[in-house]
Amino acid sequence: MSDPIKVDIWSDVACPWCYIGKRKFEAGSGLFAGAGDGRGVEVEYHSFELSPDTPVDFEGNETDYLAQHKGISPEQASQMLERVSGIAAQVGLDYDFAAMQHTNTVKAHELIHYAKAHGKQAEMKERLLKAYFVEGGHVGRIDDLAGYASEIGLDGEDARAALEHGDYLSAVREDQVTAQEYGISGVPFFVIDGKYGVSGAQEAATFAQVLEQVWNERDQADESEAVSA
Repeated sequence: MSDPIKVDIWSDVACPWCYIGKRKFEAGSGLFAGAGDGRGVEVEYHSFELSPDTPVDFEGNETDYLAQHKGISPEQASQMLERVSGIAAQVGLDYDFAAMQHTNTVKAHELIHYAKAHGKQAEMKERLLKAYFVEGGHVGRIDDLAGYASEIGLDGEDARAALEHGDYLSAVREDQVTAQEYGISGVPFFVIDGKYGVSGAQEAATFAQVLEQVWNERDQADESEAVSA
């Protein structure tokens, strides 16, 4: 049985396309794994801050932020958010931009690294995305983040201490340096088996196709090695 295909995903907790892309990738990897023969995928998330200069407590709603950030009118911003909500709904996500609390995400990224060190990175990533986009939760304040850690079975007080001391900030920065080395300028960005890059929230079939291609290339490489031996 072959090892699972490693997929490294750069994304931001405050990126609406990252949550949509996560769902589409999950569907695609499910199609791939469903073909059998030991097919599997191992996912690791990496930090990317879309707006690192955003304050923890941003004054205004998501429409205000988008209008300021993009230099567009509030009406145009609202239309953009409505369009994104419609696409999110197609993959089963009920975005609530009206309730969203825009914030700085560096501490959320630190928490995801903390969760990774304790074997719960995937659960933490999903919990933070749901809190931010669906529940109107705050993902920038340490108190709130410690609460989310507790909800998925981590030690909330230990997580709080790690965030207060910045124990995982260097891990966040290392991810960001690697993203620069790869030339990643937008997220989500998927690096598959260390050699194929897929940018954006592609369709499930596209992800399944790339995973299948990598799987077949592995088989061909194994066959070549067997023949040469």
